[in-house]
Amino acid sequence: MRHRTAWQALGQNPLKMLRSSWPWRSLAYLLSGVAFGALATAVLVSALIAGIVSLIVVVGAVLLLGVALSGIAVTRFERWRLRLVDLDPVPDPHQAPERPGLRGWLRTRLREPATWRELGFTAVSSAALWWMDFLVLGFALVVPVVVMYSPADDPGAWPLTIVGLCLLVAAPYTITAWAGARAALTRLMLAPRDSELGRQLIDVRASRARLVDAFDAERRRIERDLHDGAQQRLVSLNVTLGLARLDVAPDSPLAGQIADAQAQVTLAVEELRELSRGVHPKALTDHGLPAAVENLAARSALPVTADIRLPRRVPVAVETTAYFVIAEALTNATKHSRATRAEVHARLHTDVLTLSVSDDGIGGAAPEGGTGLTGLADRVAAADGRLRISSPPGGPTLLHVELPCH
Repeated sequence: MRHRTAWQALGQNPLKMLRSSWPWRSLAYLLSGVAFGALATAVLVSALIAGIVSLIVVVGAVLLLGVALSGIAVTRFERWRLRLVDLDPVPDPHQAPERPGLRGWLRTRLREPATWRELGFTAVSSAALWWMDFLVLGFALVVPVVVMYSPADDPGAWPLTIVGLCLLVAAPYTITAWAGARAALTRLMLAPRDSELGRQLIDVRASRARLVDAFDAERRRIERDLHDGAQQRLVSLNVTLGLARLDVAPDSPLAGQIADAQAQVTLAVEELRELSRGVHPKALTDHGLPAAVENLAARSALPVTADIRLPRRVPVAVETTAYFVIAEALTNATKHSRATRAEVHARLHTDVLTLSVSDDGIGGAAPEGGTGLTGLADRVAAADGRLRISSPPGGPTLLHVELPCH
């Protein structure tokens, strides 16, 4: 489904909108709004009256507290119901309780602005919104039928039948329009405010940064183990095979077998060296981003021009992110774009590393195409960076990344 909301669906071709599921989804949204709104209003009004009447005893205070917190349950259902006409979920604005247990939960909820905003939405919904749902459904579905059949005993009143038919044909648009407006208002009132999301965003960014750092540390450990462990053992084995080859007759069958084994070990060493470079290049650790990208360009099957001029080394996390962005972009250019050349450009502007990778391929690169762009975007976002891509059909492709170095 291309459109994300009922409001957006109204902007498409009218006949196409009629054939879509949006009118039916909007109808279900309004019908459920009427049913749930009437039920919630009856329950809350009853609880409010009972709480006020019995306020002199403890039961009344409990009922009034329940009414005050009723918005949490009502809006939870409203967020779920909103998915009928708005496919993007509304985040829950509530924070985790500071202390365990019912007392800690109540203390947190009563101190949150979101709780009282949800109570306000519940009051507005009970007083107006579900009534407006009812009126829109009546105007869109009941009034046309009444107009069509009211002059049934008067042959001269046939124009009213045409008016009723026109109103009935317009009903899907009326219902979808109000459902879209109702959903937009609901999202506006229930969506978390920036202050409420601040702590969650900080926690998510910190957690994501810790994960990236842990993955990079693991990469470096694997590269070190490969280089200092398995690779050195294979080199030692190659030397031992060379010495053993000297002790046998050059034209003997054993000499040929040792030579074949030595060739296989040499090939394994080269493959292991390439693997360790891909896990975490030693040049990146020892000499920085320019040297690592030069080595990457030299090994690429595609002619690559690298222009990287940095006045100093940037933080390790930024270097690592930049290197793997360039490596993935060059891999995509080699495998998917049919490019004949690529260019890598990087500069440090104050405390922002700006890099771009371009190729002269056929273009059409998109995250949903499965070319690794989604992973690149996630990695750049974890470093608080920004990734933009221009890849029109027919090419060329330009990948632009900005990484803060603070």
